[in-house]
Amino acid sequence: MLSSADPKPPRVLSGIQPTGEPHLGNLLGAIRYWVEDQNLGDCYYCVVDLHGLTVPGDPAERRQASLTMATLLLAAGLDPETCTLFLQSHVPAHSQLAWLMECTASFGELARMTQFKDKTAKGGEQAARVGLFTYPCLMAADILAYDADRVPVGEDQRQHLELTRDLAQRFNAAYGPTFVVPQAAIPRPGRGARIMNLADPTRKMSKTTDLPAGVVGLFDDPAEIERKIKRAVTDTDSGPGSVRYDRDTKPGVSNLLELLATLRGDDPDRVADGYSRYGDLKADVARAVLDAIEPIQLRFRELSARRDYVSDVLATGARRANEVASATLARSYSAIGL
Repeated sequence: MLSSADPKPPRVLSGIQPTGEPHLGNLLGAIRYWVEDQNLGDCYYCVVDLHGLTVPGDPAERRQASLTMATLLLAAGLDPETCTLFLQSHVPAHSQLAWLMECTASFGELARMTQFKDKTAKGGEQAARVGLFTYPCLMAADILAYDADRVPVGEDQRQHLELTRDLAQRFNAAYGPTFVVPQAAIPRPGRGARIMNLADPTRKMSKTTDLPAGVVGLFDDPAEIERKIKRAVTDTDSGPGSVRYDRDTKPGVSNLLELLATLRGDDPDRVADGYSRYGDLKADVARAVLDAIEPIQLRFRELSARRDYVSDVLATGARRANEVASATLARSYSAIGL
């Protein structure tokens, strides 16, 4: 019987879409977390290019975006000798297992997914691809294919992880122990769990936004990064104690404090004690952000000149991933009677 309590290093699986420009929220809420975790378990990280098909796009641009994202992950510190990095589409078991998940999930479960409801509310159901409705099943397949014990996800993805757990438990109950039921690894406070838009701190920093002035892109020019941070929204309060961590009444200042605390590995309240003026806080945030991003940009430029190396890393990762995912697929096919 499969169990996540087996005496072995924890298996970790996480993925990132290649659509849109990667930003500071991606780095602090996911990528840096991956880099830290790769030495703590058996980690599989994928660029989920199949998920990107839920919106139309140019094939050449889509292919380049996937390569760019993989290169960025390597530049940020993922070590292909330590973890397995691959493109989702290079492992056929993902889409094959997704069909089993679609045949396990109910229409009502998928219709309740918050992201589907939000996106169709904006664009309308007629414009939405069917894949947008069913992609939580593909996400479940991504996770279950690797017998993942832990899945690093942001708070906004918790609902999808819970659906994955439900589907695994339902399949196991119907056909016998087949899948490991994964646990969510939500970033704790101070680890970039929610980095908000600098121009509107009530909204999460996102690849797709109508407020680009509040998004720090990982490929932005350093001068532009500094300018965006120094123009970040705070508030009109300038008296004693104005620099304090309070998400409800001071979202702009709190976002800057959480940014700095995340980069320093500190607590936002403790960081606030060192400041009495917004200008000083913004200057230190800008310096800390640049210290984190500039080495990644330099390494990215170096790796971009070594396309064959990146391609070899992805090919090796796909071979490793295929070995694991194919075994899970065969086990699930046998269990369900195929």
